[in-house]
Amino acid sequence: MRAFRTPMARLTSRALVAAMCAGQVGNLLPHVVVPAIMAEHLIPLWGLSGAQAGLMAGAYAFGYMLAVPVLATLTDRIDARLVLLVGSTLSGLATAAFGLFADGLWSAAAIWALAGVGFAGAYMPGLKALTDRLPPQDSSRSITLYTASFSVGVGLSFLVSQLVAARYGWRAAFFVTAFGPVLMIAASFGMAPFRPAPAQGHLLDFRPVLRNRVAMGYVLGYGAHCFELYGMRTWIVAFWTYVVARNGDALVSPITVSVLAAVLSLPASILGNEAAIRFGRHRAITIVMFVSGAVALAIGFLAGASPAWLLVLVLIYAITIPADSGALTSGMAASADPSNRGATMALHSTVGFGLSALGGWVGGVALDAFGGPSSPTGWFAVFAVFAAGVLLGPLALWWSRRYAQ
Repeated sequence: MRAFRTPMARLTSRALVAAMCAGQVGNLLPHVVVPAIMAEHLIPLWGLSGAQAGLMAGAYAFGYMLAVPVLATLTDRIDARLVLLVGSTLSGLATAAFGLFADGLWSAAAIWALAGVGFAGAYMPGLKALTDRLPPQDSSRSITLYTASFSVGVGLSFLVSQLVAARYGWRAAFFVTAFGPVLMIAASFGMAPFRPAPAQGHLLDFRPVLRNRVAMGYVLGYGAHCFELYGMRTWIVAFWTYVVARNGDALVSPITVSVLAAVLSLPASILGNEAAIRFGRHRAITIVMFVSGAVALAIGFLAGASPAWLLVLVLIYAITIPADSGALTSGMAASADPSNRGATMALHSTVGFGLSALGGWVGGVALDAFGGPSSPTGWFAVFAVFAAGVLLGPLALWWSRRYAQ
């Protein structure tokens, strides 16, 4: 083991960031398998309503939300790479278990929640493991690269899962994507050890974080962002399946739209953070969120329009949704007290993924309530819900600025 770890221990900061980004792409390979294949496979197979499908897809974020307060806060006390190693392993095993054992709504939701628990030990602990090993001047852009690589992993998850499910069946999609976390397991073994400074307070004491109004503005803003982002990722394939069915020819397939939407998140997140550095985080994030809410409403209003208009709007939406992600996360990390940065990251993720689970489910409830997946009114309701969610973000940032003085 020592011979394997030595080269990684000597990596430059850039090489470490590259290794962690590659590991995260692997960890994300299982990330959206359920949303990617549910419209074509799981909903008709198990006879699910929109609300049930949203509940099943959102179980991943729900499991994440339950586990991340403990797992991310634990990184203030032990080396984050140990949590990262265990979480990545559990993520892969739970993904494979879905392919083996899921046979209906409740078994699927339970196993998918367990996969979310695994990812809770992988995403923010991975960020903590990275920032622990970087000099402060490298943090902002490195954090943005790490968060932006999320988009590459999600794009590959959409692509691989749909292609494999179409050719070999939906269970095979889970077996194939379950191998992705092996990349992060390798990166975890390769890192040099790190001992965090002694943490203050109890393990789940978030009171110091809650008193940090600057950090809390970014945490709550991130929650609004995640509500919109995960809601869109839960329903994008089903929405474009509706567009294809309504028009016969929708220019591109649901696979293509979902992958394009995910991949566009990478440059959008990076450029959004650069704009935040240049013009100020609060200002840049607020503008992006208002634009994103407006685009969501436009998609809803034009849900029955031609595929060409919808494709343009969906691709614009794919840029506006993630453009605030890197700025929100780097702002949280920069404003956190170093002695409880892990706890701050834990609350950041708890709020974000809790609202992620809510976004997917509420979108499904709105779809059922306003006509179902074959109705343009139903899809207007879905995108109106996403717009309402993201527009709470600027309110959180205003609160942070007003009361943090």
